[in-house]
Amino acid sequence: MSEIRQVEFPEKDLPLRRDVSLLGRLLGEALVDLHGPELLEQVEAVRKAAILVREGDETAAERLEAALDDISIDDVLNIVKAFSTYLRLANLAEKTHRIRRRREYVKLGAAPQRGSLDEVVGELARAGCPAAEVTAALDDLMIRPVFTAHPTEATRRSFLEKEYSIVHRLVERLNPDRTPQEEAQTLDRIRDAIHSAWQTSSVPSARPTVADELDNVLFYLTDILYRIVPPYHESLQAALDQHYGEGTIQAETDELLRFGSWVGGDMDGNPNVNADTLMESLSTQRAAIIQKYLPEVYQLGRYLSQTRSVATFTRDLESRLEAYWEQMPKVAADIPVRHREMPYRCFLQFVHQRLRATLAGREGGYGDPGEFLDDIRAVGDSLEANHGGHAGLFSVRRLERRIRAFGFHLATLDARQDALLHRQVLGELFGKPDWMELGRAERSEQLGAWLAAPMEGRPSPRSDQARSTLDVFRAIRRARSDFGEQATGLYIISMTQGADDVLTTMALARMSGLERDGHVPLDIAPLLETVDDLNAGPAILEELLALDVYRDHLAKRGNRQVIMIGYSDSSKDSGIVSSRWSLYEAQRKLIDIGQRNGVRVHFFHGRGGTVSRGGGNLVNGIEGAPPDSIDGCLRVTEQGEVINQKYGVRPIALRNLELMTGAVLRHRFLDTAAGGTPEALDLMAELAGNARKRYRGLVFEDERFVPYFRAATPIDVIERLNIGSRPASRRSGLGVENLRAIPWVFSWAQVRVGFPGVFGIGTALEAAANTHGIDRLRALHDQWRFFRGMISDVEMVLAKSTLETGRRYAQLADKEARTVFGLIEEEFALARKHILAIKRQNDLLEDQYTLARNIRLRNPYTDPMHLLQIDLLRRWRDGGREDETLLRALKSTVNGIALAIQNTG
Repeated sequence: MSEIRQVEFPEKDLPLRRDVSLLGRLLGEALVDLHGPELLEQVEAVRKAAILVREGDETAAERLEAALDDISIDDVLNIVKAFSTYLRLANLAEKTHRIRRRREYVKLGAAPQRGSLDEVVGELARAGCPAAEVTAALDDLMIRPVFTAHPTEATRRSFLEKEYSIVHRLVERLNPDRTPQEEAQTLDRIRDAIHSAWQTSSVPSARPTVADELDNVLFYLTDILYRIVPPYHESLQAALDQHYGEGTIQAETDELLRFGSWVGGDMDGNPNVNADTLMESLSTQRAAIIQKYLPEVYQLGRYLSQTRSVATFTRDLESRLEAYWEQMPKVAADIPVRHREMPYRCFLQFVHQRLRATLAGREGGYGDPGEFLDDIRAVGDSLEANHGGHAGLFSVRRLERRIRAFGFHLATLDARQDALLHRQVLGELFGKPDWMELGRAERSEQLGAWLAAPMEGRPSPRSDQARSTLDVFRAIRRARSDFGEQATGLYIISMTQGADDVLTTMALARMSGLERDGHVPLDIAPLLETVDDLNAGPAILEELLALDVYRDHLAKRGNRQVIMIGYSDSSKDSGIVSSRWSLYEAQRKLIDIGQRNGVRVHFFHGRGGTVSRGGGNLVNGIEGAPPDSIDGCLRVTEQGEVINQKYGVRPIALRNLELMTGAVLRHRFLDTAAGGTPEALDLMAELAGNARKRYRGLVFEDERFVPYFRAATPIDVIERLNIGSRPASRRSGLGVENLRAIPWVFSWAQVRVGFPGVFGIGTALEAAANTHGIDRLRALHDQWRFFRGMISDVEMVLAKSTLETGRRYAQLADKEARTVFGLIEEEFALARKHILAIKRQNDLLEDQYTLARNIRLRNPYTDPMHLLQIDLLRRWRDGGREDETLLRALKSTVNGIALAIQNTG
């Protein structure tokens, strides 16, 4: 197998072509080795026919369909696996190429790479941003990627490790001084990984547990992010030294970069998550991070061999060492005599033993990560004060940075629960059967009075639901005691609709005993998900801030209110334009309310992988956010296949963190939110209104739509996939309103119709162009980054969509429902027409060569899988959806197509 002929590779990308060809050749060898030449011949015939279809051969489509007709299920599985494996390998080649291009960029010594910290800090310096203000901004800066269990790409850890091995070997090949023997050994290791991956099922046989999901996330946290935290800090410090003078600004704040997780704490609609999974996840995370520290401390002890006869040491280090000799006599007795004049080595041996005791929960362990950090810092300070700057200090400071970022908890675990469940539980605990029938204002009034008064006894839960709910709050209290204050973070309330939902959470926490000195030490984050909820957000915050009991609560939490904004359900509810606009307006108004009340409002962005779920270009999203809405804090979810794309390889993960940090700094200092004039806001409101009307008119008001969606997409297969520990729907029923956003967008992505990321915008732009003229829209695009970012994201969805493929899936629907596809085609045509006019382009992605190349590279390898999936869907449904063999084949096509299109959920 090799790359497709129709893709043009400029000279700078020829190494990518060679890597793709190499991996394709090695995959072909594996197919022959494992299944004989017949499979490779079959795969090649299908591949070549698909290429001809893409190149315009009118007869090739018929030959391709004929080649795929009536093939056995085993052949289907192998053909799909061959194409999906090839695409997986192409993804790895592209990751390697990004690493190669970054290295070449640095070696050229030209201008800093776009978006790098070097470029951004240089831009701040040239703009005259004072060092004192930059220092203050860095002291405030908080970058918080939060990993969530929404695996639309069900990449098992065994695959992640094999993929990382292949990338590592490809990077090794960048060294021009390698010997032929070294090259042969590297290729053998790649062959091993390919063969082993082929013999491993890519589709889990059972729905993954919370522990499985955590194992997946731990790969990124311990194998990737643990390694790159120090280089991230070093890149930032180097940029500051370069542009502001060495030592002028120090970026050593504890809060700068930390990580979060929802795995084990996200209870919303997931009966498998509870107090036990919360504690188990934190326990596993604690063990994982300490097991990373242990070998590093051991290696430091081996390296720092300075002896008293030739080196000096600080009194602090000597005092700590003396104390350990007395406190840990058994450990002291095991230290060889020849090492006893090596203070660092001896000291770190005691530290190592204390870490082991911490891991085992034995007496003598560290009470908190601060004690561990103090010990390591004492070593660093001693080295720095005694000519050890080039004798081990670098490695010690790197460990310090890791401890500050990961502590003993690894990632802060948030909790999330549905507001409706909280209301039901509180009604039971209050002994008020009519609690759910009360108005929101009345519930808020009663809750405010109850929270302000002394609590007289704790109510006893009668139902399992109430007991489980209170147990979660108790687990949060216990987790902070066992794992540290940073172990748990926000308590997020899904589907928040009123101030009473926030007060309900406070009340439940208080009833559980999660209280300290009359205060509930919990950051409660309402999650505004639908457009109606986003529009109601300002009124909810106003109501909360008008309550003395809540103002007192915020005062004890640093006068900071975190509000989570959901991109997924707002888009499913009203379409891409209305969603983006509602999110923008909600942030703008909430920031204003907070400023007027002396409260800092920080937003938590619930972004998914696809554009319709807040995906797309994150830098554009940050820089186009409303003024003051970032406020030095970027908290954003990382989900599904996006985690692998952004964090699957260390250099790319580092680049991603630099881009996020740089965008936050630019938003703060360089007025990237400019362009949102009153006239622009009015025009955007008009676009959103027209787009919403068009979208909801089809999705929720046209009776043909749901039958079309359920017939013309593989939603019924996706609902049966073992890709996550939660069900696909929040509540029963076939309607769109009950379906979770992830399977909703995943289904459309499978058929190459980016419906959620496009539908409605064409009609809206058509109306605006007719009313205001195309020049007005062009000016809006040129002057306002928010609008430009939205247009760019929709353009990407259009480019990834293949309506010819969607038309084939439409044939699965009955004649009446099938007419919906005609409406989709019309809307896409309008969107394409106006986006090209606004951007003054002749074709999509003219200004995004790399993305266009990646799409073209994958299309011919995806087409056969679509044809197979359509045939299998028809056969499986005709048989009453009972044939498990057909379902297994269908699942393999879903997985393969997901690999090809990359943005699924």
